[in-house]
Amino acid sequence: MGLRRMVYVIIKELSPSADEVIIVTSSLMKDMTSKTDMYRANAIRVLCRITDGTLLTQIERYLKQAIVDKNPVVASAALVSGIHLLQTNPEIVKRWSNEVQEAVQSRAALVQFHALALLHQIRQNDRLAVNKLVSSLTRGSVRSPLAQCLLIRYTSQVIRESTNDTQTGDRPFYDFLEGCLRHKAEMVIFEAARAITELNGVTSRELTPAITVLQLFLSSSKPVLRFAAVRTLNKVAMSHPTAVTNCNIDMESLISDQNRSIATLAITTLLKTGNESSVDRLMKQITNFMSDIADEFKIVVVDAIRSLCLKFPLKHRSLMNFLSNILREEGGFEYKKAIVDSIVILIRDIPEAKESGLLHLCEFIEDCEFTYLSTQILHFLGIEGPKTSDPSKYIRYIYNRVHLENATVRAGAVSTLAKFGAMVDGLKPRIFVLLRRCLFDNDDEVRDRATLYLNTLGGDGAVVETDEGVKEFLFGSLDVPLVNLENSLKNYDPSEKAFDINSVPKDVKIQPLAEKKATSKKPTGLGAPPPGPPSTVDAYEKLLSSIPEFASFGKLFKSSAPVELTEAETEYAVNVVKHIFDGHVVFQYNCSNTIPEQLLENVTVIVDASEAEEFAEVYSKPLRQLPYDSPGQTFVAFEKPEGVSAVGKFSNMLRFIVKEVDPSTGEVEDDGVEDEYQLEDLELVAADYMLKVGVSNFRNAWESMGVDFEHVDEYGLGPRDSLAEAVNAVINLLGMQPCEGTEVVPPNSRSHTCLLSGVYIGNVKVLVRLQFGLDGPKDVAMKLAVRSEDETVSDAIHEIVASG
Repeated sequence: MGLRRMVYVIIKELSPSADEVIIVTSSLMKDMTSKTDMYRANAIRVLCRITDGTLLTQIERYLKQAIVDKNPVVASAALVSGIHLLQTNPEIVKRWSNEVQEAVQSRAALVQFHALALLHQIRQNDRLAVNKLVSSLTRGSVRSPLAQCLLIRYTSQVIRESTNDTQTGDRPFYDFLEGCLRHKAEMVIFEAARAITELNGVTSRELTPAITVLQLFLSSSKPVLRFAAVRTLNKVAMSHPTAVTNCNIDMESLISDQNRSIATLAITTLLKTGNESSVDRLMKQITNFMSDIADEFKIVVVDAIRSLCLKFPLKHRSLMNFLSNILREEGGFEYKKAIVDSIVILIRDIPEAKESGLLHLCEFIEDCEFTYLSTQILHFLGIEGPKTSDPSKYIRYIYNRVHLENATVRAGAVSTLAKFGAMVDGLKPRIFVLLRRCLFDNDDEVRDRATLYLNTLGGDGAVVETDEGVKEFLFGSLDVPLVNLENSLKNYDPSEKAFDINSVPKDVKIQPLAEKKATSKKPTGLGAPPPGPPSTVDAYEKLLSSIPEFASFGKLFKSSAPVELTEAETEYAVNVVKHIFDGHVVFQYNCSNTIPEQLLENVTVIVDASEAEEFAEVYSKPLRQLPYDSPGQTFVAFEKPEGVSAVGKFSNMLRFIVKEVDPSTGEVEDDGVEDEYQLEDLELVAADYMLKVGVSNFRNAWESMGVDFEHVDEYGLGPRDSLAEAVNAVINLLGMQPCEGTEVVPPNSRSHTCLLSGVYIGNVKVLVRLQFGLDGPKDVAMKLAVRSEDETVSDAIHEIVASG
């Protein structure tokens, strides 16, 4: 028996085709009709693994019989084989529905489980059939706990689809899920509780029975049940913290659980659901616990503590002390970075925590082994330290770094000292002494920085108020993207003329004029005529200024990325670049002829601006010839109200004279035929009038902008699939540059803050702070705060959001 089963396994693993092993196939077909059930089951499994469609039709009758066989091993073998065969021969397996339906009523637990899985896969593309299947089985005909778990999952799927469709009345099949909470099998109870907690828009009333069951599992003697319950409650606490509050006492007992995963989940859940009075007690329990868990679990706890501190700002002292204590303990880079990031966030968001938080960071860098963290903390000290009541107490910590650290940290310390000297006039003499000592450092970068800052601050020792230009140099945000600055420096040709930072493009790098798929066999270039297509704002500006009719339009504000007006692989390929001037808009149509037998002449685009009432066409520049595989351009210019972000839709028709060309000789026929080619519509939107320009430090830029032209309002964004979708929609609507990674929304968040910056038409700097929150199950509310250099621009941003 054992040897025979081993042969079955070898044949199945080798998986030869039926043509190669005709003798083996014959033997297996014989075993299918054997009186020994074990031989029959194994033969079915192996034969279905190596069979093809032709042989399957021959043994289909035996497989149908096996599905309803009295022996559960044989029936399960046939059903599992059917699940695998459904991927390769679905039409044959679908004919077994009656037999599989009969197997679902089997008394054998495994047979019922496999039969239900196969029946659902057969019907999964028919929503009505799945609904009927769930309706018939939820009446109580399923005995197997495994099959019951499957049925709960299928029921949840039906509930989700029904809820999305109707949104009215009571939830279908909810009573079935609630009834499963009273099942005698623990796996079924847990599956039902988890399914209820994951329902879309679940209410507190619906959650209550599931939470009650999970609370009982928290005190179970089985670790797997405790882990499953606390993990589910942890997820629920993200969206319904009050619903989990009743379980807090039970979860506190799990902090000392031998299983560290259970303990970590219990702590993070308690931190999400705890109230202000329980914070101190929790901190005492966590202190003993932290030394026993790995760094990855510690990071989870640190993140939860940060959220708790932001929730209860009055408790910042005890929570900050806790973070400071664990910061001094042993740990890896990611763990220490998570603590430092948390302290920085608390300092920024809780003003009362600033001074104690900065001192904790200063103490940490005294013995910090990570260069990255030391430089980040020094940079942060340079920004926040001078604003405190006694800035001088931080100088010792900073200057110690000049003596005791590597060159990277020493250079960061020099920059931080200079910032203190610029902001605190009373400290200048001491700062000058320290900076002069740095002139003898053995590292070039440190010496260069010290020299630069001494000259910038005026190293003669006089205590005078620092010039605003110096403060802007030290603290101001960089107005140009670093990538653009790097490229401009690389392209700079050293000469008598100094490098001018104003020559660096402020727009984020624009993709080339057109890049069709590289795999296409047809010509792909849709750029400018030789020597090469322009791909930056400078190149576009040079191209447009070479056309006399556009020379009077003034300085080019922005050029958009190319917008395709034709589908891929069409006979004529056209895209358009929108060039925005203060009082004009120029559409640059990049055209390509992909037919070798044709030459196009007098190519123009007829633009219908009837849906763009504020625009008036002032000039159209045709393209004289468009040969095969030689891209060219035609332009259409419109006048618009000056300095206004006028929007509208434009219809486009490509008009030309087509002449036949002999591909072998290249001769062109004299006579041509006038023809037209319909292009896609083009829209000019509000985002076209905004340059994406980031700032290196949003908070400093926000504070320096001032509140003179600040405009704040609240908006309802309606139902959204997720908070991330709402954030992306507003970013795309405004066309601004997200700052500090705030465009990324953490999973399961119910609130989020997004920071945006840009330059509005007229070269007006704009900063936007967006605060999103879920108002109900899916409705998203948003608070929009705008600061700019012009009040009308702040109002314009609000108008864009209100009308968008």
